[in-house]
Amino acid sequence: MDWIERLNRAMGYIEEHLCDKFEIEEAARIACCSTYHFQRMFAYMAGVPLSEYVRRRRMTLAAVDLQSGGEKVVDVALKYGYESPTAFTRAFKSVHGIAPSEAKESGARLKAFPPVSFRITIKGDSEMNYRIEKKEAFRIVGISCPLEKELEKNFEAVPALWGRAAAEGLIEKLASMMDAEPKGILGVSACGEGQSWRYYISVATDAETDGELEEFIVPKADWAIFEGKGTNLSIQELEKRIVTEWLPGSGYEYGNAPDIEVYLNPDPQNAIYEVWIPVVKK
Repeated sequence: MDWIERLNRAMGYIEEHLCDKFEIEEAARIACCSTYHFQRMFAYMAGVPLSEYVRRRRMTLAAVDLQSGGEKVVDVALKYGYESPTAFTRAFKSVHGIAPSEAKESGARLKAFPPVSFRITIKGDSEMNYRIEKKEAFRIVGISCPLEKELEKNFEAVPALWGRAAAEGLIEKLASMMDAEPKGILGVSACGEGQSWRYYISVATDAETDGELEEFIVPKADWAIFEGKGTNLSIQELEKRIVTEWLPGSGYEYGNAPDIEVYLNPDPQNAIYEVWIPVVKK
């Protein structure tokens, strides 16, 4: 089954469970990828985080219930998973700009967010340089921070970790330990199923550590490796193009291994980097 079709089946599962506490893990299973990669693909393709999409869909349906069903605000709040009417009111106002009680009035102006579905579109407006490499498991050493299951919550934690690494001179220390491939300062999103999610600033090395640094084994995998340069924002644009332009027609799917950013020149304003994504043949 085509992965776009599986992705749409996962969205169908979410739509069917908007009134329940659906499991992101189940949606990812339907899409045949990890929960981390499922959320990343969704955010890049839909242009909005999955949690925000779910909130918008729930508030869209809640508005219909309030206007047409004559239901009490507290009952609608419970229906869509809000145990507190205050939390429901806050979520409702953030989407519609008015309180739930106002939505019950005739002529109230509301917003509607329809269900998302995906399809392949062909762009190809600029080239993407990549190669496929098979690599045995390798050891990385560095520092890490935990990653939240809702990916947008990590937008502060990861930059803060890079700030700490720079301030404490850890980038230079790690660079001096680098003795294995891939050569570069690594940003590794280790988000496998059944393990705690962590982001590592690290290098590949066989060297002994002083006990202050953490280590992680990146599993054996096939990697699609893309080249890029520019600011830190440009790497996010490259990652988006990989998911929305390259992956759908590549003949590959996401594999079960971390995503890796390899900074060959870690200057945030003039970076030279590679993006490694794990892949398996369809």
